[in-house]
Amino acid sequence: MTQLLSSIRNGLSRTLAPLRAAYESLPVPVRRWTMPALLLLFFVIALLSPSFLNLYWQQVLIYVGINIILTASLNLVNGYMGEFSVGHAGFMAVGAYVASIMTVWVFPRWGLREYVPYLFPLALLIGGLAAGLTGLIIAVPSFRTRGDYLAIVTLAWNMIVKSVLENVDAIGGPRGFMGMQKLTSVAWVYVWVVITIFILRNLVYSNFGRGTLSIREDEIAASLVSVDTRKVKITVFVVASFFAGIAGGLFAHIIQFINPRSFSILKSTETLVMVYLGGIGSLGGSILGATIYTVLLELLRPLQVWRWVIGPLLLVFLMIFRPRGIMGMREWRFLIPPEERPEVIDALKERIRKKRGPAVAPAASVGASE
Repeated sequence: MTQLLSSIRNGLSRTLAPLRAAYESLPVPVRRWTMPALLLLFFVIALLSPSFLNLYWQQVLIYVGINIILTASLNLVNGYMGEFSVGHAGFMAVGAYVASIMTVWVFPRWGLREYVPYLFPLALLIGGLAAGLTGLIIAVPSFRTRGDYLAIVTLAWNMIVKSVLENVDAIGGPRGFMGMQKLTSVAWVYVWVVITIFILRNLVYSNFGRGTLSIREDEIAASLVSVDTRKVKITVFVVASFFAGIAGGLFAHIIQFINPRSFSILKSTETLVMVYLGGIGSLGGSILGATIYTVLLELLRPLQVWRWVIGPLLLVFLMIFRPRGIMGMREWRFLIPPEERPEVIDALKERIRKKRGPAVAPAASVGASE
C-alpha cells in the first residue's frame, strides 16, 4: 500500500514537472494572472460541458466536485485541527433537506416558482447555514472535553439525524423527499468547489489557521500561547459543517430524490476514506483523494454491492500502511500563498542569517568552548 501510494505521488510529480517548469519560466506579471485566467477558462469549459459530454460523464464530474467539497471540509477538522469527526454525512443531510424544502415548498409558496433556478444559490446558502447551526449545537458541548469524544458524539449525531428523518412523515419519512428540479450542473459545482477551496485555503493560512494547526500539534502548548482553543475548535467545526451542507444541497438537486439511507454512516465512511486517501492537512490531497475514490467507485460499478466493501477496507489499509495519505502534510504549490512558499521562506532565512551572522558567531563559539 505504501509503495502504491508513493508511486502515485511520484508519477503525478513527474507528469506535472514540465508544466511546473513552463510556469516558472514565465515573467512574474504573467504568472500573477495565470491562475485567474485558468479558473475562468475552466469555468467556460464547465458551462459548455453539456454540449460535448454525455449525461453520464457530467454526473461523474458533479459527484467528483461534491466529494471534493465534502472532503476538504472534513479535512479542516480531521487533518488541520487534528480532531476526529465521523458524522459528516449528518450535516450533509441537513443541508440537503433544508435546501430541498426551500426549492420545493418555500419559494413556490412565496410565488417564486419561476425564479427557483435563480434562487438556487440562496437555497444552498440557507441549507449550509442550517448545517452550520447544527454543527454549532454539536460543537459547543463536544469541545468541553478532549480526546476521542468528538468521534463518539458525531457518530451518535449521524445516527440521530438518520433516525429523525426516517420518522418525520412531513418530509417523506423513510420513503424520502422528492420534487426537486435538476438545478445542479457542472458549472454550479465548479463554482462552489472554487469558493470552498479559496475560503478554506485563506482560512488555513491566516492567523486563525495557525491557531488551528497549533491545536493539532499540541493543544496545551497552544493554550499557553494565548490561543483560545475552544473558540477555534467550534469555529472550524461550524465552517466544516457549513460546507458539508452546501455539498448536501448540490447532491439533492442532481439526483432529485433523497432519503435517510443516502446519509448513513457509510456516507461518512466514504468521506473519511477520501480524506485519508488524499492526505490529511492538505487541500490538494482532498482534491486528489475525492477524485481518485469517486472514479474508482465508477470503475468498480460492475461489482455491484461488493464495491461498497472497497471503501471500508481501503480505510483500514490506509490507517495501517499510510495514515497520512498520498499528500499528507504537503500542499500543491498553487494553493500556497506566494509569501508562504518554501523558496521564499528559505531566502528570508538566508538574508536574516547573513545579517545576523557576525553577531551570532561569537555566541556560538562561546557555547562550544563551555
